[in-house]
Amino acid sequence: MKALLIIDIQNDFCEGGNLAVKNSLEIIPVINNLIKKFEKNNDFIIATKDWHPADHKSFASVSNTKIGEVGMLNGLPQVWWPDHCIENTKGSEFHKDLLPVKNIVYKGNDPEVDSYSGFFDNNKVHKTKLDEILKENNIDTLYILGLATDYCVKFTVLDALSLGYKVYLVADGCKGVNINPDDSEKAVKEMKNAGAVIIKSCEIL
Repeated sequence: MKALLIIDIQNDFCEGGNLAVKNSLEIIPVINNLIKKFEKNNDFIIATKDWHPADHKSFASVSNTKIGEVGMLNGLPQVWWPDHCIENTKGSEFHKDLLPVKNIVYKGNDPEVDSYSGFFDNNKVHKTKLDEILKENNIDTLYILGLATDYCVKFTVLDALSLGYKVYLVADGCKGVNINPDDSEKAVKEMKNAGAVIIKSCEIL
């Protein structure tokens, strides 16, 4: 069975947010159309939420570092981010234009390690409930889209493939951070090389 997996359509990642992805609002109609399509076919829909405590060490303000630079956090390379998606704040809420999604998985709760993927923390020690929920619903195929192409989408796709899922990346339903101008392009190539099928939303029946 298939599922639509929507990554981090939260206020802080959308225009006007603390870690806004450029042109992020353009993908919300694409996502909403697929939500309607999957609902009509009684297919499974699930979304992730970045969900950080206020003292998360990936925040430049907490680690006394400079936003956008790369350092080390507990032995792992870490981009230092502005404060974002702090649990139970407006920034952590789904964007108001996104259609309601019933099934939600939270990630990034541990202040000591970042969590780009919907499946694991970056150190691969702790799993979220995503894999468990998908298996409980007999899901073997994922259509993945959301924010951001070069971070949370990419790592979710790569982990889904490593866990044995068939993965379709819905390219027109994603936007990237692009700290470097070609980061998203490189991310899509990496996902494709790992086994993801790159499609457009109009190709999904």
